[in-house]
Amino acid sequence: MLEIQNLSVDFKGNCALDRVSFFVPLGQLVGIIGPNGAGKSTLVQAMLHLVPATQGVVRFKSMPLKRQLRQTAYVPQRSRVDWDYPVTVWNVVMMAQTMQTGLFKGFSQQAQQQVRAALERVEMYDLRDRPIGELSGGQQQRVFLARALAKEAELLIFDEPFTGVDRKTEDIIFDIFQELRSEGKTLLVISHDLGESLAIYDQLLLLNKRLIAQGTRQEVVTSDNLERAYGRGLARVFA
Repeated sequence: MLEIQNLSVDFKGNCALDRVSFFVPLGQLVGIIGPNGAGKSTLVQAMLHLVPATQGVVRFKSMPLKRQLRQTAYVPQRSRVDWDYPVTVWNVVMMAQTMQTGLFKGFSQQAQQQVRAALERVEMYDLRDRPIGELSGGQQQRVFLARALAKEAELLIFDEPFTGVDRKTEDIIFDIFQELRSEGKTLLVISHDLGESLAIYDQLLLLNKRLIAQGTRQEVVTSDNLERAYGRGLARVFA
């Protein structure tokens, strides 16, 4: 399983994450929800050692996650990516193989086949020679999804993958999430949507610097939990 124990993060004396603990069985699709500033992105970045934690333990399959980063794929928010960097769609996805084999090693035929298969899976192979900056927001998101697929990771983490994408991209992402879950992969997905799309998740984590609730949609999305996370006014809108 994925195991998080007492994970805390402070930024210059300000608590960004307060002793968050939870367990996720392997092969589940888990949604992470909560208001802006709740620490959702901080949580996954601390898990991946992209930001320093003040305390806490993160294990995957009973081993420290930091020792298994090759088995982990992370897709950040689109707003955190430099889309002006001069690189093609093909080379962005090939970066997944660079992570696995090292920067100065050549790419095998198998690696190239994996990249092609990933691009075909997200319907972006025909645009493989296009500079990444010339794509639409939805197309860019599909390219980064393809990079995650090409890594063939066991744990996949997505930070707001549905923000600013078109309906076609949204459908492709939903379908691939279902496929990955059926393959036994474990997925964590940060989302701002509290609507019907929550039904796709096996369980939800409701966060506001600390873990408010964990469980099914019916168990988590309650008036009491939403009020604790979002405040009384916003909770009435969502409930």
